[in-house]
Amino acid sequence: MENKYSESTQKEIDTLSQYLDQWNNLFLKEIKYYAEGWAVNLREKTIYPRYIVIFKEYGQNTFSIKSFEIHCNEMGKESFNDLYFIDNIISMDDLFCEIKNIFYGKDILSSVDEKYFKI
Repeated sequence: MENKYSESTQKEIDTLSQYLDQWNNLFLKEIKYYAEGWAVNLREKTIYPRYIVIFKEYGQNTFSIKSFEIHCNEMGKESFNDLYFIDNIISMDDLFCEIKNIFYGKDILSSVDEKYFKI
């Protein structure tokens, strides 16, 4: 069984982390380990803040990505609204492509379509 110390897990995390380094000026990156898997959390530094979670469960061959819009109330307490979710991403190339599309606004456009342009 894979865990956070396995060579394959560390190789995947390193590969993903190196890919994400090109956007260090736009996102804060944090790697977290859980009992069931690992995640890379990205917090956007721009005026329209988003929180993106890339997750992989130990022993699975697929990734998932979830994107949130961050809101703050008058007291400064943050709340998160779902923007976009995709799972069953099989390869690293597909993951990189999906991340790039989300960074360029796929999640925001998808959210707008769902809210305002229902047919």
